[in-house]
Formats: sequence, structure tokens, C-alpha cells
Amino acid sequence: MSAREIKKGIYWVGAVDWNKREFHGPTYHTHRGTSYNSYLIIDEKVTLVDAVDEDFVDIMLENINSVIDVSKIDYVVVNHVEPDHSGAFPKVMEHIPNAKVFCSAKGKDGMKAHYFGDYDYNIVKTGDVVNIGKRSLKFIEAPMLHWPDSMFTYIEEEKLLMPNDAFGQHMAFSHIFDDENDMDVVMNEAKNYYANILMPFSPLITKKIDEIVNMGLEIDMIAPSHGIIWRTHPEKIIDTYLKWAKGETERKAVIVYDTMWGSTTKMAHAILDGLVSEGVEVKLYKASVSDITHVIGDILDAKALLVGSSTINNTMIATIGYFLEEIIGLKPRGKIGASFGSYGWGKGAVANIEKKMKEMGIKLTHEGLQIKYVPTEEDLKKCYELGKEIGKMI
Repeated sequence: MSAREIKKGIYWVGAVDWNKREFHGPTYHTHRGTSYNSYLIIDEKVTLVDAVDEDFVDIMLENINSVIDVSKIDYVVVNHVEPDHSGAFPKVMEHIPNAKVFCSAKGKDGMKAHYFGDYDYNIVKTGDVVNIGKRSLKFIEAPMLHWPDSMFTYIEEEKLLMPNDAFGQHMAFSHIFDDENDMDVVMNEAKNYYANILMPFSPLITKKIDEIVNMGLEIDMIAPSHGIIWRTHPEKIIDTYLKWAKGETERKAVIVYDTMWGSTTKMAHAILDGLVSEGVEVKLYKASVSDITHVIGDILDAKALLVGSSTINNTMIATIGYFLEEIIGLKPRGKIGASFGSYGWGKGAVANIEKKMKEMGIKLTHEGLQIKYVPTEEDLKKCYELGKEIGKMI
């Protein structure tokens, strides 16, 4: 996609990656692709804010040169060191070796560790302002959102926030603004993005948004480094981030299970029926055939998580173990839950699931429900009642 002016004299000069299908390893699936957003500010000091993945550096340079010769860039802002945003940096700097580079202290450490070059690094901290002519850049450190080096750049004269990995989505686009896209799709991808990347840092996000509010920053546009730019609904994504960060939930439960011969499947469906009888929205996932990215997205705003597995080798099926390890790292907040499963001559799955659920901070409301071999009608009634009781708690 070619360069596009997002405000007078400020251009998107990034790249769209239609083929990206994994991010941060194999667990986060990006079925809609992604974008690497870079921004060029034409002022007395021509400024580039963030770069792109190194595989897209030629596209980025072409976009910059369509606006102004790349050699005219005076300043480069590095909001975040991660290679999807800084990978193109060394090749860009070949064209502007004398440009000043602005980043956090941790950003300088990270850039030197990644790229080794001797660039003109200028360390900035929260509240620092750099004048570039008609505009000024104000910096806001955002450590662990989601790396130690992360920071935001704010242009007061434009009421424009460039928060790098905050408020983004992994989705390729042909239209760059929120109001040009299906907002249901945008918000769903923003939800998956938050759940799979930012959920562990929720307490920090709440504090950072409060800090921005206390600083009195007026924001009428948010230009993140992945996905669309918020020009019509910036308050919508900020308010939704606050909701997610505070752990606010819907009347919703997620059931994740796996099974050997179908007994645990029958249990899961009976539990679902019990939850639904209390008016609860339920999402049911068999781990071995489900996309964990979407499962995690649904867990974000669910009040209850129920996890089930048949017993094999005295423990849970491996797909459930893999799922639980991923969730432990994401630190979901304010959830209740329970475990369930079938077994044959020996138990193990339910006890191990409970151990993992406690480790992730889930409040277990019931003792794990275990059924030997194939559930009877009476067994399925117990499953139904478990779902119904948790539904009332929700």
C-alpha cells in the first residue's frame, strides 16, 4: 500500500503483510495478516516514528521517498525495539547516518544489543519534549507494555498519540482508518491482540491510561504500530482497554476440553447445558481442533473457565497441558472455574488441571468432577448441575 496522509503533513509510510499467520511463535495465529505502521512527519525537522519488519524495508523506503527524499530525515523515534518495528532500522540509517535517534534508556540498550551500530542515540523519559518546528514530540515511557523499552510519542498540536504496540490489532488492510472498516472485525482483532499479548500487563495498562488522563492529553487520533488508525473511535478503544485491564467480564463462560473416546465430550456438553439454563453465554472448545488464539480471546471477557480432560498416563491429555501452560503466562484476572474429566483404572487429569488452574489464579468453585469410563444419565445430571451452579455464580 502506498503512503497515505493521516493528518496534514503526517504520513503513514509502513507496510501491509497479507501473509502473516503466526506472531510470537506458534500460539498466536494472525489469520487476517498484519501491518507494520511507520509514520513520517514533515516539519522543520523531518521525523520518522518507528520502522517496519526488515523484510519490508524496501516498501517502507519507497513510501518515504514518495513523500520526501529519505535523506532529508533528521530525527528517528524508536518507540519499541522489537524487530517487527525496528528490523528495517539499520538499512534506513544507511541513508541518514547522522540522524538523531530518540528512545528510552532501555530502548538504547535494546537497539545496541540488536543492531550494534554506533548511532546518535538520545535518551528521553516521560515528560520530555522535542521541538521539530510547528510541532513538538512529547514522550511517555511505557515499560512492559510490552517490553521494558516501550514508550509512546504524543504530538500535542495534532492531538495525535503514537503508542506503538498499544491499541493495535493484527490485521492487514486496504483502508487505513477505523471508520473505513467493519468495526466488529476491528474490535474482535483488538480483543485477540490484547488477550494474547497484553493481558499479563493489565495492571500496568490501567496505571498508564490513568497517567495519560492525569497528564491532560487530548487525543483525537491514535496511530498504533499494528492495524488500523483510530480517527473516529479513539475513545472506544481506550474505554475497552480499561475494561479489559480491570478484568471486567460478561455473563459468559468458556469450556475447554479434550477427550480420548468421547466421555469427556459428553460431560462438557452437559455442563454447557447447565450454564445455558442460567442465561450464560458459553463458548465450547475442543483443544485439539481449536485455535488457541481465539480461545484466549474469549477467555479475556469470560467470568468462568472450565477445563476438562480424559486421564492418560496419570495426567491430562497433552493438548490441555499445552493450553494451560499458555494461560498461566497470560495471568487472567478475576475468573472462577472448575475442572472435570473421565478416567479408567486410574485418575490424574482433574487433579493436575486443578493444580494448573490454581497457579493461574482461577478461583475454583467446586471440587473437580471425575467420572469413571462412560458417564451414566446420573453422571450427566451431575455435570448439568455443576454448570447450573456456576451459571448462578456468574
